[in-house]
Amino acid sequence: MTLHHFHLKAEWPGGRNSEGYISAGNLQTKISIPPEMDGPGIGTNPDEMLLGAAATCYIISLGAMFERAELPIAGMSMTSEGIVDVTDGIFTYEKIIHRPHVTLKQGTPDKQIRLTEKLVEKAEKTCMISKAIRGNVELGLEPVVRIGE
Repeated sequence: MTLHHFHLKAEWPGGRNSEGYISAGNLQTKISIPPEMDGPGIGTNPDEMLLGAAATCYIISLGAMFERAELPIAGMSMTSEGIVDVTDGIFTYEKIIHRPHVTLKQGTPDKQIRLTEKLVEKAEKTCMISKAIRGNVELGLEPVVRIGE
């Protein structure tokens, strides 16, 4: 068994509307509560970071699957949306929706188109961040797979 350890250092001066800082390898940024939650909106925040972790894990997993399957990918992009519910002052990260857009090269056979569609679904189920939050945060997928011109 191989274990990978990731470390993060956080600094916070105290108080709800303060500005802190986190450092973890290549991730180095200011942090605060977002303006949507009546915070100062400086740097990033846990809501954006959870969305970013889920989105980057998904798209990197998908890219790796496409590469292993030797699919003729012409381009790939994605948008993701995080939905936080606030009821009676309680904040709950309710849902993350990924909207991948995959373009295959002109002349891609139907078999490879179907495999691409299958892997778009599989990547969400196998990504380690998706597995970590499944059962706590609903995960949605709204993919678009098309052939390039």
